[in-house]
Amino acid sequence: MQAISAVEPVPTTPVVHAGRSWSRAFQDIREGIAARELWGHLGWQDIKQRYRRSVIGPLWITLSMAVTAAGLGLLYSQLFKAPVPTFLPYVTVGFIVWHFILGCLTEGADSFISNEGLIKHLPAPLTVYALRTVWRLTLMLMHNMLVYLIVLVIFFGALTTDGYLLSESPNAVPQPGIDWTIVLAVPAFLLIALNGGWVALLFGIISTRYRDIPQVIGALTQLVFFMTPIMWSTDLLSQRFGEGHSWAILIAELNPAYHFIQILRAPLLGLQQSWHHWAVVGGVTIIGWALALIAMRNYRARISYWV
Repeated sequence: MQAISAVEPVPTTPVVHAGRSWSRAFQDIREGIAARELWGHLGWQDIKQRYRRSVIGPLWITLSMAVTAAGLGLLYSQLFKAPVPTFLPYVTVGFIVWHFILGCLTEGADSFISNEGLIKHLPAPLTVYALRTVWRLTLMLMHNMLVYLIVLVIFFGALTTDGYLLSESPNAVPQPGIDWTIVLAVPAFLLIALNGGWVALLFGIISTRYRDIPQVIGALTQLVFFMTPIMWSTDLLSQRFGEGHSWAILIAELNPAYHFIQILRAPLLGLQQSWHHWAVVGGVTIIGWALALIAMRNYRARISYWV
């Protein structure tokens, strides 16, 4: 009987997970942005499908926003004893921007869940589905901007007056009125939309793994809405608590949604510009995209199994 020779052990090297790669994460984002015809077409189809067989179609977006902004703007202007010609546009633009931010949070969390069929059968970058969500919300924002244009025409005289006030509070800050700084609304929206991209990617990945996240986001956004100066202004806090209570203003300042809304609302209404809003939004943008890239690197390959 021949002796069985011992098998020499074969040296092994650590196995690196093929899906966890920075290059693949960046490649997915680059290819997703390049596929603008795909996510652009899908976004248009979402709007058409939502209002299919409707008489006025996507104009329902504009009509619903107009009714909401007008009703609440008139109501809260009476409750706070604020001048309607300046407070109603303030509420209207706040609602328009908040609607976009809210959509990025709630619909962004469902970016991959709602595209389960396409993810499993269409060999496309995952970034396409996040950009589809942001593009759809951008189209809805464009429809809502018609409400802003109508309000601007109606109250143009009040909004272009140098030193107009948002409230009758003794502490009310005079606003410079609409001028050339309105052009800052373009980079402001682009910056907000850029944040919508990382929100859809990051929360979309987390929500795909943990399906309770969309419900948590929906509950928290209701609280954030009432804590954000949309239907009220910081002037009212000064009137209610006095100038010595800086903690009241700090509540608004610690709310990131306030800074996002203000960088777009200020140029559209000729409000006093404060560059610290841009600094906060810029910091959130950097941190948010860093987290989104980490999530894409670690879990991009697992999304097709989680949906």
